[in-house]
Amino acid sequence: MVLSVPSITETLDGYMDAFNALDLDDVMTHFADDAVYRPGSGTERVGRAAIREELEPQFELVYGAMRFDECDRVVDEKARKIVIRWVCRHDLAYGKPRRLAWKIRRVIVGALVGNRFGWEGVDVFHFDDAGKIKRKFTYAGYRQPRLEKQLGVPLPTPSRHTGRV
Repeated sequence: MVLSVPSITETLDGYMDAFNALDLDDVMTHFADDAVYRPGSGTERVGRAAIREELEPQFELVYGAMRFDECDRVVDEKARKIVIRWVCRHDLAYGKPRRLAWKIRRVIVGALVGNRFGWEGVDVFHFDDAGKIKRKFTYAGYRQPRLEKQLGVPLPTPSRHTGRV
């Protein structure tokens, strides 16, 4: 019996459907055992257990009900990569914060933007030969950019007259 390997598009479609159905077990079936996930917070999770731990609060409604609406998709079958642009929508009416800090944040966020809000981001997915997610890197649109010293590099001095490098 020959097992068919899902296309990277099929894998991503299944992942997105499972995520929006709040089915963490199904979400995890789309990751390779040694997958790497960078959620945009500056952390890195390696392996399915660590990725699951990172995602659990979302599926426990700690941040309220959540849904990802895909806006754009770029597929590169040859490189085995997909990039999606999305809007993450929250409804805090369904929130179940576990810690006092999240309860306080919920009150503050609710006062600033209301109980329903969204934010934009981009995910870059890399897939292995078995069609599993090997790497997932998230880049999100925050109100204020998160500045990281280790991302800085020396830049050439701009010309005084033109402002160009």
